[in-house]
Amino acid sequence: MSTSTIYTIVYFGGILAVALLEWAQPRRPFGESTGLRWFGNFGLQILGGVLVRALFPLFGVGWAAFCREHGLGLFNVVHWPAWIAFALTIPALDLAAYAQHYVLHRVPVLWRVHRAHHSDLDCDFSTGLRFHPFEAVYSTAILSGVILALGVPPAAVLLSQVLALTLDFVEHANLRIPPSLEQVMRLVVVTPDMHRIHHSQDPREGNSNFANVFSWWDRIFGTYVDHPAAGHEGIKFGLTELSDRKHLTLPWMLADPFLSPVRPAAADRPPTPEPVSGAVAR
Repeated sequence: MSTSTIYTIVYFGGILAVALLEWAQPRRPFGESTGLRWFGNFGLQILGGVLVRALFPLFGVGWAAFCREHGLGLFNVVHWPAWIAFALTIPALDLAAYAQHYVLHRVPVLWRVHRAHHSDLDCDFSTGLRFHPFEAVYSTAILSGVILALGVPPAAVLLSQVLALTLDFVEHANLRIPPSLEQVMRLVVVTPDMHRIHHSQDPREGNSNFANVFSWWDRIFGTYVDHPAAGHEGIKFGLTELSDRKHLTLPWMLADPFLSPVRPAAADRPPTPEPVSGAVAR
């Protein structure tokens, strides 16, 4: 089975599976603008994919294979056992994803690009598609640089990207998971309840829970918040300065990086979340 076939199955299969789970077990009532949101979020994903493919003809597995063929990167120089290189690749790429996400919240010009993701007025699986094309280029460039520096095995890149893609849909899902199961899952991977906090309008909560696949990065680096102050049913999503319904439409999402902020950028907020009522920072 080709790499593109695997991506296609995971992408569309993930969307269908998570959408059905949301319908069967929603965490919160669905908003009134679901159709408008989905149209804009899917449109942004398509435009980002087109731009990335145009700028990065070799990406992911193909780029890793190119680096291996030309002996580029650490693992292609030191010749460690294949299983060690494979085992190290998964957490290394996920740590890079955590770091680049953190930087998006700390550097003003990058926050302007990233806030299109945070201006969604609700949070469901489609929010995992809502990334500005400029951010898609940024994150692809970072990932490509890490692959080049480490010379990671192509098969490990494939597994890492499949995990990231699947968890991206799941962690944004409006999905109710039994509390006992959710707490166990959260010890290893990011869950919807954990990531939902990151989309809160509360700056301290919005500056927490940056992890992509493995939840432990937030605990290690002190950016973990366990529970939202208002409870999951009471979270207000989005950004107060971009809260008009028009920001759910594709033209306004594309314009987000060029709009003047009404309040200080995320880079001016506290670098780590402070404990809030009902929350435990670890």
